[in-house]
Amino acid sequence: MKITKASLHAVRFPLNEPFIISYATYPDMPALILVLETDNGLVGYGEAVPDEHVTGEYFTAAFEVLKELFLPAIIGMNPFDIESIHSKMNALMARNPAAKAAVDIACYDLMGKAASQPVYNLIGGQATEHLDYPKVLSIEAPEIMAEKAKKAVEMGYASLKLKVGKGQAQEDVDRILAVREAVGQDMPIRVDVNQGWMSSGIAVAAIKQLEGANIAWIEQPIRMGDIRGLAEIRSKTAVPIMADESLQSMEDLLEIIRLQAADVINIKLMKCAGIFHAAQMAKTAEAAGMKCQIGSMVESSVGSAAGYHVAMSRINIESTELTGPLLFSEEIGDLTYKHPYVFLSGKPGLGVEVDPVQLEKLTVKKWTIEK
Repeated sequence: MKITKASLHAVRFPLNEPFIISYATYPDMPALILVLETDNGLVGYGEAVPDEHVTGEYFTAAFEVLKELFLPAIIGMNPFDIESIHSKMNALMARNPAAKAAVDIACYDLMGKAASQPVYNLIGGQATEHLDYPKVLSIEAPEIMAEKAKKAVEMGYASLKLKVGKGQAQEDVDRILAVREAVGQDMPIRVDVNQGWMSSGIAVAAIKQLEGANIAWIEQPIRMGDIRGLAEIRSKTAVPIMADESLQSMEDLLEIIRLQAADVINIKLMKCAGIFHAAQMAKTAEAAGMKCQIGSMVESSVGSAAGYHVAMSRINIESTELTGPLLFSEEIGDLTYKHPYVFLSGKPGLGVEVDPVQLEKLTVKKWTIEK
């Protein structure tokens, strides 16, 4: 089996409402959808969601990297040769993990379809029975977040994820405590600061105010790359710490383990270049006694399904948050959500049916290469 054609779609997914986090506000979500075709008639889908603040990739630049470098290089290759495909992309250009993830995910979709197996059966099988997800709340005033949290509980969500980190840390503490008061002590609450607290000292002071609020974890309180700072925060507070933006490579993970800088890690396919490396990271974390989450860069059904397949295949991946399709007013796939669970279809590959008409409708730029 050989890859004979690649079509790259630059799309913008419209959101139900603006997505607000510490470092940006998104009116829509730009993404790249990759379609790979093979000489035996199979079609595989991949997705890249570049983020200049996290992966260092810009939407239009990632399109050009795939067009000029990665896609011409993999035409003619067997998608099962995933180690060689990653090696070739790495030799052509360092970093650019989201662009590489698009290729990786499309290759796994092709592998699964060729083997007549869902992707999770190719990387470990079904290690967990249920995949659930939280209700994600963007940054707003404390009373608004509290009211939305109450509505999420009424809708049947089993956990909440609060975005904070914009403005003063004390304002975030007020937001979090307002939500906790609104939903009671038993509802699991995860807090994502997205690097928004400026120093380890500020983070420690804020977290100490939350130690009685039964918070599941505080995610990435300080800037990415400051792994020593994460370790300091963890040593001085009682709330579990999750590493997110600081974890982008296996080297980062080894340093986090060495410094005991986190209780939990957030693996995102867009940060680590896809399914291949995500599964490796989870297994490495398991050896270190760490739990994992598969996180989201607000992908469509394509990228979200890829993340859920990884989560399905690893025992120590205990949470997921791939909720992009729920945030879009228009989508291209059919990944099935029913609060608080998501359901993989069990069909070969990613198990997602992509609507080609809808894909064309949302495409703002397209490029194709054939051999």
